Amino acid sequence: MLIPLNKTRNGESGIVKDVGGGDGLKRRLAALGLRVGLKVTKVSGMYFLGPITVRVGHTQIALGHSMAGKVMLEVEG
Repeated sequence: MLIPLNKTRNGESGIVKDVGGGDGLKRRLAALGLRVGLKVTKVSGMYFLGPITVRVGHTQIALGHSMAGKVMLEVEG
């Protein structure tokens, strides 16, 4: 089942299956290292608002809440 990154729980991991939004958003996320097929772990963030911090490999990045909502994960577990 696919769920948006901004709806995952802190500490939850998954594989990026799709990145929605326009080409600009897709390029920005790719430049940050967030691409389809990679495993990401949500480090911190609130369920309804505010920035979300994720770990991709050995790197942590922060995304806006709506931006994170465009990243669809297949959650492990």
